[in-house]
Amino acid sequence: MATSYGSPLTSKLVDRGTLDACVKQIPVKIGSHPYNVVVGAGLLRRVGRELRRLMPAQGSRVFVVTSSTVRRHWGHALEESLALAKLSTCWLEMNDGEPAKRLATIEQLAEQLVRAGADRKSLLVAFGGGVVGDCGGFLASVFMRGIPVVQVPTTLIAQADAAIGGKTGVNLSVGKNLLGTFHQPKAVLVDPRILETLDEREFRSGLFEALRCGVIRDRELFDFMTVHAREILARDRRSLERLIVACVRVKAAVVAADEREAGLRRILNFGHTIGHALEAATGYAQLLHGEAVALGMLAATAIAQNAGFCGPRTAARIVQGITEYQPPAKARVQHGEVSAYLGSDKKNVNGKVHWVLPVRLGRVTVSSEVPDEAVRSAIREVCC
Repeated sequence: MATSYGSPLTSKLVDRGTLDACVKQIPVKIGSHPYNVVVGAGLLRRVGRELRRLMPAQGSRVFVVTSSTVRRHWGHALEESLALAKLSTCWLEMNDGEPAKRLATIEQLAEQLVRAGADRKSLLVAFGGGVVGDCGGFLASVFMRGIPVVQVPTTLIAQADAAIGGKTGVNLSVGKNLLGTFHQPKAVLVDPRILETLDEREFRSGLFEALRCGVIRDRELFDFMTVHAREILARDRRSLERLIVACVRVKAAVVAADEREAGLRRILNFGHTIGHALEAATGYAQLLHGEAVALGMLAATAIAQNAGFCGPRTAARIVQGITEYQPPAKARVQHGEVSAYLGSDKKNVNGKVHWVLPVRLGRVTVSSEVPDEAVRSAIREVCC
């Protein structure tokens, strides 16, 4: 049985007014916990002012979870902003990268919070990429049964996708994101200028997640990314801001309609089923998340074409778009190892993998009725 998802939901984009004319605000209209994603070049200088509006109580303290790399590049700017807003702040550092995304990290950070005097009125700021955001959000959701969190993402993947929607989690040895919670942030504050210091490989990794938004929900975004690849790869400021805002609008609309992944939100997993299996099978050491998703999207597109969900022209355009941003040639892992991890994917239902497959650009379907040989063939194509 397959469920199709077509034209995008709308998410209104609002100017912040004359004082912040270059700043855009995209509302995430979750009924129980609405909040805004604020996007603007130079926003990091105004984070302190934004946080002051969001403090849970007078005299509350701010606890910033970050990595040493992010703090080295951008910590001073954030510290200045927090100091200007006269906020009492404590910094906590964790390792970055998927190997750090474990329960042991959460325990270490929680103990640091206790020693530093954090309480239920504290505000946690996750200042980093997807791993810091996932761990910071998870920590906030369980510390003293929940404290508020603000996401200040520093990688393209986090700015365009991971920081939005409230999903938090850590990995187990048998699979990715198998322990986690839904804990919506008070706000997501996105400064595209932070991407200036992002490693080239990390930057390209984020572009694959952006392309995924185009395939599943926004053909205009997909077309923009294929036509303007040169400007995007050169990190042209206006092109990046347009790309990030488009991705945020897709994510905001989807999670507002389906906060806890009961239906529509599943489309965000395009490329992630095999992508997560590739990450786990390679020990989270060979591929960046976006690179694994790129290979997963190529595999899912092959499955869709072989199983008759999309035509060869649509498949060719998707492959061409992904190839434009230079994904890894193949993962250095046996295809049988990848297949074994598919069984522990958290999105499985009654032992069946639910595949997100393209029908045409901007439209996907979710189906568990996929021939085994089409899956095996697709996995072989992305493994060596």
